[in-house]
Amino acid sequence: MIRAVEYEPVGRYMLCESTDGGFGVSDFLERREIGRTGLMSSRLGIGSTFNAPTHVIEDAFHRGINYLYWGTVRQPTFAEAMVNLAKQHRDDMIITIQSYSPDAGTIAGEVEEALKASGVDRFDFLLLGNRSSVPDEAFVEVFERLRDRGIVRFMSLSSHNRPMLPQLLDLYARGESPYELLMLRYNGVHRGAEKDVFPFVPESAPKPSIMTYTATRWGHLVDPSKMPHGEQPVSARDCYRYSMSHPAVDMVLCGPASAAQMDEAIAAMERGPLEPDERERIERIGAYLYGQYAPAYPDQGDAEDVSAGLAAQ
Repeated sequence: MIRAVEYEPVGRYMLCESTDGGFGVSDFLERREIGRTGLMSSRLGIGSTFNAPTHVIEDAFHRGINYLYWGTVRQPTFAEAMVNLAKQHRDDMIITIQSYSPDAGTIAGEVEEALKASGVDRFDFLLLGNRSSVPDEAFVEVFERLRDRGIVRFMSLSSHNRPMLPQLLDLYARGESPYELLMLRYNGVHRGAEKDVFPFVPESAPKPSIMTYTATRWGHLVDPSKMPHGEQPVSARDCYRYSMSHPAVDMVLCGPASAAQMDEAIAAMERGPLEPDERERIERIGAYLYGQYAPAYPDQGDAEDVSAGLAAQ
């Protein structure tokens, strides 16, 4: 039985109990354990797609970001940073490799090739990317063989099918899912996870970690030309703060192309949760964008909004 959970972030802050029994604003700089892995991750992760220079990734690690996602586009500059950092800091790094392959039989070769290209000694996570249904046991068996060889340590999964994710949450709670981290889209425009996923995330363990991505909605939230009349664009910093401020969200992935973009993302960790008026403004702009500009990659779960005229397609 899948049970929904009501989150009550007081005053829309994310709160944590202090030592004197009161509550204070939680610290985005604190690390969280990913699932039950024992690995402690920064609240922000870095993806490799947009080709930030090597020194930018290295600097971000030294500023506290230890989750590195060598994902959809595997840039050599990102691999160089991973290798350089691993010389002294490998045990503090969390490195993820992903596979979009629908055929479990091809994954081992793909991961072995990626390991050789990356130059690192192992991957901490194998992420099965863009899954519309729960993968069958063959994928788990491939992972277990790779794990036994010391190539990967844990499994994770990303999906655009939000209504499927509560099933994985329920399986995990019963000890029947190997996926220690679930990755999905969530931002001020795409808020469907608030009804399809987040209410089903248990308030306490056992639960997989939740990572979100596309925080700026492919740049739409920061684009002056796409704003409703009278509104200024949202800063990238506040886009990341928006996603991290939800109590069900453990981590947010960023994809910097430059030092300036990396600085904006790190500033979100340093600034902390949104004020209520900041959240309201982002959601107001997000509702406008949701109705005016179709997503680059639709999420399953939005069909109702499209039919109601709330979402562009």
